[in-house]
Amino acid sequence: MILKKLLLVAIGGGLGSVARFGISLLLKTNQFFIGTLIVNLVGSFLIGLIMSVSLTKSNFDNWRLLLATGVCGGFTTFSAFSWECVQLFQQQKYLIAFSYMIVSFIIGIGATYLGFSLIK
Repeated sequence: MILKKLLLVAIGGGLGSVARFGISLLLKTNQFFIGTLIVNLVGSFLIGLIMSVSLTKSNFDNWRLLLATGVCGGFTTFSAFSWECVQLFQQQKYLIAFSYMIVSFIIGIGATYLGFSLIK
C-alpha cells in the first residue's frame, strides 16, 4: 500500500516538475519572472480545486496524492504553502497564518541569500 502511494506521488511529481520547466522555458524573460509567477498562481488555484474535491468525495485519496501532493508539489511548493495558509484561515488561526506567511517569506528569502552568500 505504501509503495502505491509513493509511486503516485513520484509520478505526479515528475509530471509537475516537467510542466514547471516547460512553462519556465516558454515564458522566460529578462525583465520579470513571469513563468514562476504563473506557475505559483496556477499551482495555488489547482491545489484549491483538488483539495475542495477531495473534501467532498470519498475514495479520492489516491487522486489527491497524485494530483495535489505529486503534480502540484512538483509544479510548485508554493501551492502547498498557499493551501496551508487557507487551512489556518478557515480554522480562524489568523495570527498563526500571518506569522507563517511573514516568517516563510522573510526567513525563506534570507535563507536563500545566506546559502548563496556562503558559496559566493
